[in-house]
Amino acid sequence: MDPGMNQLLKWSIENSEAIRNDPTAATDPKTERQDWPSGRGLNQEAIKSLMGGPSDAQLMKQSMEAIQSSDSALEDKMVAFDSLEQLIENVDNANNMESLGLWTPLKAQLENDEADVRRMAAWCMGTAVQNNVKSQERLLAVDAIPVLTMLALDDPNEQVRKKAIYALSSEIRNYPPALADLVQSLPEKLRPREIVDAGDMDRVDRIIDVIRKASSKGAP
Repeated sequence: MDPGMNQLLKWSIENSEAIRNDPTAATDPKTERQDWPSGRGLNQEAIKSLMGGPSDAQLMKQSMEAIQSSDSALEDKMVAFDSLEQLIENVDNANNMESLGLWTPLKAQLENDEADVRRMAAWCMGTAVQNNVKSQERLLAVDAIPVLTMLALDDPNEQVRKKAIYALSSEIRNYPPALADLVQSLPEKLRPREIVDAGDMDRVDRIIDVIRKASSKGAP
C-alpha cells in the first residue's frame, strides 16, 4: 500500500475510535481532544494520496526521468532540476534519494556536456547534503567529491564552479570522512598543512576560501 494511503487509513481508524469513545468529538469540531495521540495528524504525503496527486517520491523520480531523457529539451531539464532541488530541501525527501536510486544518476549529470546541467546537479547535491549526515554519507559513497573538486577548480563555466564549491562546502561540514576525501582530491599546493577538524567551521571556511580563490585564478 502507498505510504500516504497507509497513514490515511491509520488516521481514520484512530479518529473513528476516538469518536466512538466520545460522541461529542464528532459534533463539536472545536473540541480539543487532549487524549488523542500527539503528532498523528495527516502529513502532506497522506493528503496528496487522498486528493489523488503524486507523492513527493513520485515527483522526484519523474524529475530525474526528465533530466535523464534524451527527448527532454534543456529548458525542460532545468524545470525538472528546479523541482527536484525544491523537493530535496526537505530532509526526509533528501534522505529518500537513496531508496529511489537518485544519487548515481545525479552524479552522472556532473559530467554532462551542458554547463547548466552540471550547475544544477551540483546545486542539488549541495542542497541535499546541507546539515544532513545521511545524505553526506551518500554523496561520499557515490564518489562525487573528486568530480565536484574538479568542477570547482577547472570548469570553464563560473556558475558551475560556484555551485560545485557550494556542494563541497555543505558536504564537508561536521563530516570528517568527506573532509578527508576532499583534502585528498585537492592539488598538493591547496591542501592544508595540518589535520583539520570537520567541526571547526573557521578552519573549514579557510579550506573553502582557498578553493574559491584558486577557482577564480584558474578561470578562463
